Amino acid sequence: MNIIDRMRLDGKAALVTGGARGIGQSVATAFAEAGADVAIVDVDFETAQKTAGELIHKTGRNCIALSCDVTKPDQVNNMISDVVSAYGKLDIAFCNAGICINTPAEDMTLEQWDKVIQINLTGVFLTAQAAGRQMLKQGYGSIINTASMSAHIVNTPQPQCAYNASKAGVIQLTKSLAIEWATRGVRVNSISPGYIGTDLTLNSPTLVPLIEEWNRMAPMHRLGRPDELQAVCVYLAGDASSFTTGADFKIDGAFTCF
Repeated sequence: MNIIDRMRLDGKAALVTGGARGIGQSVATAFAEAGADVAIVDVDFETAQKTAGELIHKTGRNCIALSCDVTKPDQVNNMISDVVSAYGKLDIAFCNAGICINTPAEDMTLEQWDKVIQINLTGVFLTAQAAGRQMLKQGYGSIINTASMSAHIVNTPQPQCAYNASKAGVIQLTKSLAIEWATRGVRVNSISPGYIGTDLTLNSPTLVPLIEEWNRMAPMHRLGRPDELQAVCVYLAGDASSFTTGADFKIDGAFTCF
């Protein structure tokens, strides 16, 4: 099989949390374009349904929408069961749901801290755990977790200590799961995007004033695009990356090089 064929995802079943918009939507699109059937998983079920419908129309793949709060173990377990019921298996899990709260550390409430950690780290763990259980039964599967360049650096000028800590935890969690499951057919990797120009970022009253400063500091002097994350995720999802596990891929336009 040549490299082009090994980059295809034909016959594979994938799920994407936080898949209704932004990075999740972009990666879900890439999975479907590469041949996978995709479950769009999001707490915003209405938008997830819209995204799934658009993917069916665009790619002809079998795409479904599922509602799930990734901080709730029962909902996560039921979501995995629904994916397996729909597709008969689970080959790919993109654990991507996340939030950021920009609050100075001295002012951050415990409720704010807990919310970020629960979604960004505990939610990734619960999703990877449930997906991993299914994949371990199958003897194969690829899990991709969304970390961030914020796991490697401290962002400025915005204060986001909880986000940075949660994403650093995602990378260590990824490595831990990769080691535990390395001989059992399940690979676990992470991506660390830099500043990405999602619709949410580009239309956020809080973030728009920061974009000029981010671009000034960035070696490429621009934000990344969601589609610039697609190729790495398709690679990690498929057979071409069969010897890749426990790795973190920084996709940040060299932002973390200095």
